[in-house]
Amino acid sequence: MALASPSATASRTSIISSSSSSSHSRPFGALSSPRSQKLRSFQSSSQFGLNCTSSPLSQPTHHSFIRSSSIASSPVTDVELPESSTASWEKFAENVSGEWDGFGADFTSQGQPIELPESVVPEAYREWEVKVFDWQTQCPTLAKPTEQVLQYRTIKLLPTVGCEADAATRYSIDERSIGDGSNKVEALAYQSSGCYVAVWPLESEGVARLIELEYCVVNPQDQESRVRISQVIGVKDDDAKMSLKGIKVFCEQWYGPFRNGEQLGGCAIRDSAFASTPSTKASDVIGVWEGPVSVATFHVSENNFLQELLGTGVQRSVRDEKKNLVLLPKQLWCSLQEQQNGETLSEVGWVFSHGQSITSSCTFSRDRKLKVIPQYQNTC
Repeated sequence: MALASPSATASRTSIISSSSSSSHSRPFGALSSPRSQKLRSFQSSSQFGLNCTSSPLSQPTHHSFIRSSSIASSPVTDVELPESSTASWEKFAENVSGEWDGFGADFTSQGQPIELPESVVPEAYREWEVKVFDWQTQCPTLAKPTEQVLQYRTIKLLPTVGCEADAATRYSIDERSIGDGSNKVEALAYQSSGCYVAVWPLESEGVARLIELEYCVVNPQDQESRVRISQVIGVKDDDAKMSLKGIKVFCEQWYGPFRNGEQLGGCAIRDSAFASTPSTKASDVIGVWEGPVSVATFHVSENNFLQELLGTGVQRSVRDEKKNLVLLPKQLWCSLQEQQNGETLSEVGWVFSHGQSITSSCTFSRDRKLKVIPQYQNTC
């Protein structure tokens, strides 16, 4: 289900009546598949921030993504990575690439799950009056290690009753490209662990233009597990006020090297539907947090839409329930809060273990430009 208006996502999302995941896969341009290892090899990071290493004393890794220029009105391509970033990008490409399968759901701006369209729900569920909130999903992802190119597709599969043969029937495909000729991303911050933050433009909805902030974080205690949380945000043209329109959550597991979505996890998926499970407790989120922070700085130049998250030290912050917390299932939360100085802060967080979490943020200036503010976080 699209959180924005139908026209807002039509440029990237196609609706498919019926297609098999094995016979109707579309290649990602000329990208070649990475080595076909059977077991995943992860690259650790020695820098601060989202290096996906656990700490017994903190909920360490908060990364802050901010940009000092206004949101671009047109895609930016052909950016050469600095030599110092080549090794980090290669590690990122290795860790982010692969077949990520799981479940996804849409939520209102208050964190309430949204039911799937009745037209896609099996008749048996309707007869039993069972509400369905989750899509089974695939996200084949491939990054080129020698270039700043990242491509992935979020594939929603039609729900079924039990493990039926038609579990591979696709409902929609949302294809994203970064760094190539079809690039539409406005900014991307990445870390070698496979974590990233992306800013996507969406078509306007009435008097407000829409942007999507996509946060991808990897579980430091299980690097084959990650979540993607997207905030769809409206920015009014008259007063530049920002408001949260909706939330998308994908909980995903790594199932092997990139195969362009040809192999479906099906009943072997290690996770389960989550949208209607209990939300995170506020007491697990509020408090004083401290830990290492990584920052990606985006200058005025439009040629640096892609930047690496780099450690800047350790920071402390206080989080309370007044900060428009939206509590989500799976120990997830997010917020969009206007600060006293007129700036707007977007945050998402994952309490992956008791007393430990990952937090990502974007800070917008009063004129709604993303800027660098070395704040945030984390020990509790």
